[in-house]
Amino acid sequence: MTVPEPPAGRAGADGRIRVAVVFGGRSSEHGVSCLTAADVISALDPTRYDVVPVGITRSGRWVLESADPHRFAIAGGRLPEVDDGGATVALRPPREGGLVVSEPGEVPRALGEVDVVLPLLHGPWGEDGTLQGMLEIAEVRYAGAGVLASAIGMDKEFMKLAFAAAGIPQLPYVVLRPRQWERFRDQARAQVATLDLPVFVKPARAGSSFGISRVDRPGDLDAAVEAAREHDPKVLVEAAALKAREVECGVLGGLDDDSPVASVVGEITIDPGSGHTFYDFEAKYVDGTAALQIPADIPVETAARVRALAVEVFDVIGAEGLARVDFFLQPDGAVLVNEVNTMPGFTPTSMFPRLWAATGLAYPDLVDRLLGLALERGTGLR
Repeated sequence: MTVPEPPAGRAGADGRIRVAVVFGGRSSEHGVSCLTAADVISALDPTRYDVVPVGITRSGRWVLESADPHRFAIAGGRLPEVDDGGATVALRPPREGGLVVSEPGEVPRALGEVDVVLPLLHGPWGEDGTLQGMLEIAEVRYAGAGVLASAIGMDKEFMKLAFAAAGIPQLPYVVLRPRQWERFRDQARAQVATLDLPVFVKPARAGSSFGISRVDRPGDLDAAVEAAREHDPKVLVEAAALKAREVECGVLGGLDDDSPVASVVGEITIDPGSGHTFYDFEAKYVDGTAALQIPADIPVETAARVRALAVEVFDVIGAEGLARVDFFLQPDGAVLVNEVNTMPGFTPTSMFPRLWAATGLAYPDLVDRLLGLALERGTGLR
């Protein structure tokens, strides 16, 4: 694989590329986004990039944050978060001044134009097309998927509808909408009963395994749905892939011959003595009981099938820049698509960067590539 040349300097007076790294946000994945931002900022070459760190608080306020990545570390078992005391940031079209900051009671002052925004938000109000739409309106280039692909990738119901329309193999599922669960609960339970137990109950629009429960008995369904509804009023219930192996594959847009390219395939395993019955939040981020094997120990033809399906999924939702596609490998050899993530975890220990490191693209080069792709494309319809 050819390691990409870093993008050339643009807006900065010193020739450096001005990058607004946006992170935090209003979703339950706020802290995970801060961890991602810290590692990405560390990877950006200061001789090539002028970084403007913009944090979004849990209340939705945009603030000028610290560029010190050490500020966003896990402390005392708690995930980091954006400080609400920073100067307020407003994003305007470049012709109107670009980034503008103001302290309370002060006249706003312009920070100047940015070349590109690197949106490192996970979950709703950031990864779901809302932020992408705002950047499109402001005519600001940004890395990653556009409005529609971001929205489809975030909403598991419409993601699965897109998969079904394209003939992509997946597990059976049921969607429980707020009105149905609140007013016609017996009907909702009957729908779920069409799926064989166990099932997994998930928020329809959340990530990092927040709010996910495994249900083995009918009597546990209500509690699992209510736990998911703490993150999203719309809930997806999916049949379990019993005895399946969980593998993942990264996709990058526009690499080498301008076509999407898939990484090697990696596998997730959970320590059987950990007490975790699936790849939940604690296994991912807290207690280290999840192990990643890269490349996965699977037959060559199975790996090829996974990589081909990953690129197909990328194209089906109209993704750009990057995506991680998650799969179940069934005991009979069938490959099923679980979901697509248009802004996957991006710390050096996360699956997506590790997949690309094993494929030949080191972490700093991966970040360079994403920014280069963003600078090559314009805003608006494409």
